[in-house]
Amino acid sequence: MNSKLLPLSLLAALCLGSAHAQKTTSSGSTFSAAGKKAKVFATAANTELRLSAGEDLAFQPTGQPLETQVCVFVYPKNTFQTMLGIGGALTDASAETFAKLPKPQQQEFLKAYYSPTAGIGYTLARTTIHSSDFSSGSYTYVADKDAGLKTFSVKHDEQFRIPFIKQAMAAAGGKLTLYASPWSPPAWMKDSGTMLRGGKLLPQYRQAWADYYVKFIKAYEQLGIPIWGLTVQNEPMATQKWESCIFTGEEERDFIKGYLGPTLQKGGLGNKKLIAWDHNRDLLVQRASAVLDDPQAAKYVWGIGYHWYETWTGSAMLFDNVRRVHEAYPNKNLIFTEGCVENFKLDRVNDWALGERYGMSMIGDFNGGTVGWTDWNVLLDETGGPNHVGNFCFAPIIADTKAGKLIYTNAYYYIGHFSKFIRPGARRISASSNRDVLQTTAFRNPDGSLAVVVMNQTDKPLDFQLWIDGQAAKTTSAAHSIMTMVL
Repeated sequence: MNSKLLPLSLLAALCLGSAHAQKTTSSGSTFSAAGKKAKVFATAANTELRLSAGEDLAFQPTGQPLETQVCVFVYPKNTFQTMLGIGGALTDASAETFAKLPKPQQQEFLKAYYSPTAGIGYTLARTTIHSSDFSSGSYTYVADKDAGLKTFSVKHDEQFRIPFIKQAMAAAGGKLTLYASPWSPPAWMKDSGTMLRGGKLLPQYRQAWADYYVKFIKAYEQLGIPIWGLTVQNEPMATQKWESCIFTGEEERDFIKGYLGPTLQKGGLGNKKLIAWDHNRDLLVQRASAVLDDPQAAKYVWGIGYHWYETWTGSAMLFDNVRRVHEAYPNKNLIFTEGCVENFKLDRVNDWALGERYGMSMIGDFNGGTVGWTDWNVLLDETGGPNHVGNFCFAPIIADTKAGKLIYTNAYYYIGHFSKFIRPGARRISASSNRDVLQTTAFRNPDGSLAVVVMNQTDKPLDFQLWIDGQAAKTTSAAHSIMTMVL
């Protein structure tokens, strides 16, 4: 990794505490910016700034702001959801691509994502239950028509994916919050007779399919990979050309309460976090209602997962739907389970819009009440794959496997403005801007430090004041930039 782009001093001056060692600051606790300085880290278009440290900001007493003064206001006393973590998916495609890299680039990659000091400190991960489109081909863990699952084995994953996950865990300090998602039951369990192109789970295999999740979790845990949670079905309303399976809201509800929930409990896995929906924000409110309005289903569900691909309809990202679910079901959790930029082209790896899509989504999702945010593939090759149906996409880091080098898109740095400075156990606090061109969110970390993220997607720089309870510091948001201020 270019040390010029990731200075060694990136966090040397910060003392961000462990989420496990310190208690989260409770609502109503005091915080004063008086006499303090904020450390500034910035990434900006048409510059060499990439998570780069800038000059500290000094706070001064400031009276009532005028409407002509551009401000980002932060109120640490107003606290909201607690951060679970930020990370990306450890897929077959990522694992296979990783295996093709020379050892030095493998170590560079692991450090870049999982080191909280030299990298961006990922703490959350997703993986697949057998194949997805981002595999080299379709496969399952059982023999054809084995409804008793006597042949169940994850041996396929031992070649690439399991060693890859173990190395990511080690690079993250030995612990990674990992959850798993299925794209389709085996073909013989479905009315369509194929894992691809949608279809539905046959009623006679509901119990066998529920047992399959338990087998997967136990197999991975026996191999030293703890599974924190699982989603019921990836994108249950999409008939895709790759592995896919349709569940209506009522069908997902009934599968949870009649089969999957009780089967997890019976298998001694009742502590695993079960996530419903796992599809786009467009139907988020409807699906949450279908599942969570039934107490017998809701009791098994930790939260609702969602993706950002509602934009395929021409819609903007529907952050209000995230907020509506949080308002309606405040005792359940929201987690972003997948997002990537589609239609990969190698000549677009320096496109600045890649990162801005991440920044906009993460700010909107966190402000809507989301507790965890998971990118899709952490690594893909120079084709945007491997993908066995040609659905090639971008990842924050692309491996040029022919040259044996890593290409960092600006999406990597944009995500890092959150994952590096907002740690597990952090509480979101009130942050707002008096100009729509400055998007912002803020968190208070377990050690008491504040991290305020500000993004500017316009072509013009904008001077503003970071205002905290009568104390303010002057700074500038560069054109097409994101900055994190820590104090």
